[in-house]
Amino acid sequence: MPKKSESVNHYFTAFPRSKAKLGIVRTYLCGRPFEFLTASGVFSKKRVDLGTRVLIESMVLPEKGYVLDIGCGYGAVGIVAASSNPNLRVVMVDVNGRAVWLAKQNIQRNSIDNAEVRRGFLYESVEDLIFNCVLSNPPVSAGIETVKAIIVEAPKHMANKARFQMVVKSKIGGKRLKMLLEKAFGNTEILARKSGYRVFISEKQ
Repeated sequence: MPKKSESVNHYFTAFPRSKAKLGIVRTYLCGRPFEFLTASGVFSKKRVDLGTRVLIESMVLPEKGYVLDIGCGYGAVGIVAASSNPNLRVVMVDVNGRAVWLAKQNIQRNSIDNAEVRRGFLYESVEDLIFNCVLSNPPVSAGIETVKAIIVEAPKHMANKARFQMVVKSKIGGKRLKMLLEKAFGNTEILARKSGYRVFISEKQ
C-alpha cells in the first residue's frame, strides 16, 4: 500500500511524467526466486514493498480458473500467482502505461506463460471475463473513491464462491475498508496480519 506522501501522478496515472529510469529487483517470494524490471513512475521501484509481500505470502488461490491482479504495477503479485499453478490464467491490469510495459517484460523475464497484461482503469479492460479470484494492493494515494470502486465493482466481475483479497495498512482506512467489504460481499475476514498490514478476504455468495 502506498504512502500518503506519494504523489498520485507518480504512479497512478496513464502517462507518468518522470523519465523512465530502469532498475532490477531480485528477490524471493513464496520460497522461489524472481527478477523484476522496474522503473521510476511505478510504485515501489526499488523493492517489493511490504504490503505486496504480505499479500503474496498469504493469498489463497483457486485450483483453476481466472485470477485478476488489479493495479498490478510491475506485476509481482500476478506473476507469483501465475507461477504457483499452471492451471490458473492470470490477468494483470493497470492504468499506468509504463507499469503495463514493465509487467509484460517481467512475464517474459520470469518465464510465465499463463498470464497477460491489459491496460485500463480498474475493471474497464476485463469486462469480457469472470474471475475466480481478485487480488489488490490498492492505490490509496489515488483517493478513497478509487479504492472504494475496486471493492464495490468487484462482485460484478466474479464467479460465485470467488474470493476477493486486499492488503491494507491497518492505520490507513483499515476499519472503513472492512466496512465496505462487508457491505459489498456480506462477509469479510482478516486473512493475515504483519508489520502494520492486514489482508482482508471476502467471498462472493
